[in-house]
Amino acid sequence: MIYPVLVTVLLFYFGPRTLHGAADNGFDLSRSLIPVAEIHHGGPARDGIPAIDRPRFVSAGRADYLQDRDRVLGINRNSVTKAYPIKILNYHEIVNDQFGGEAVVVTYCPLCGTGMAFIASIDGSVRDFGVSGLLYNNDVLLYDRESLSLWSQLMKQAVTGPMRGTRLQQVAMSHTTWGDWRRRYSDTLVLSTDTGARRDYQRSPYAGYAGSEDVYFPMGAMDRRYHPKEQVIGLSLGNNSKAYPFAELSRRHGKLRDSFANREILIRFDAENRSGAVFDVDGEEIPSTISYWFAWQAFHPDTEVYTAP
Repeated sequence: MIYPVLVTVLLFYFGPRTLHGAADNGFDLSRSLIPVAEIHHGGPARDGIPAIDRPRFVSAGRADYLQDRDRVLGINRNSVTKAYPIKILNYHEIVNDQFGGEAVVVTYCPLCGTGMAFIASIDGSVRDFGVSGLLYNNDVLLYDRESLSLWSQLMKQAVTGPMRGTRLQQVAMSHTTWGDWRRRYSDTLVLSTDTGARRDYQRSPYAGYAGSEDVYFPMGAMDRRYHPKEQVIGLSLGNNSKAYPFAELSRRHGKLRDSFANREILIRFDAENRSGAVFDVDGEEIPSTISYWFAWQAFHPDTEVYTAP
């Protein structure tokens, strides 16, 4: 089912060729690791939301399309620093990129508020990813063009196809403001609006969504301890998961030491820039995910939840 509000959004921002009627968008859903009945057609055809395969970048000083409060995803890896504006990712969701010769796929799901990056070399072969047009728990399902397997962003693994069960290695990423990222990394590169697609990146196709209690696609029972769009820092270690809601972290004045999954960790929270990160005892960042509460809880129904004293 394609929801009327979403159809209006897609037609306005992407054009009529975006929509596609096939329920599976041409993917083989047999032997799926997730319930097929809970895989929803999001509206776009396969690649109707075009991934950025040949990203172009500008220096921080030339990124005049960004304001300090604009949101970005930032990665500092292999002596390379890059920022990916959310206003661009809203229209593309995937960037196939390189960091010092290492293939990395940058992903963003506007419906779950989740920015996650992964090593794109799997079993010695670099994979190119695209947007399937399908969703599970409102979260984007990626696909790799080599095997046509579907991959769940928040599950961090392939759920259908020849790669079924293969896990992705998450890369540490910041989800913060442009002003904060630029102050920390003045030499950063910034994803250019020269994407090869005709989009008005100054207009959001999801305006008002973050403040609403509504989600676009069916969900199971939602945990109402927090607003569905309350942001959390989600951490997974082995089979354990824990959510650190921003509402709770804001009471801790910036730092929180915690014990989780038999490890001592430090959470650094920046209330001003609505950002945060997790570190081990040696100061190494542990990949974590800033997410809407409803999405983290849907994928981690047994998650622990930090509550401030």
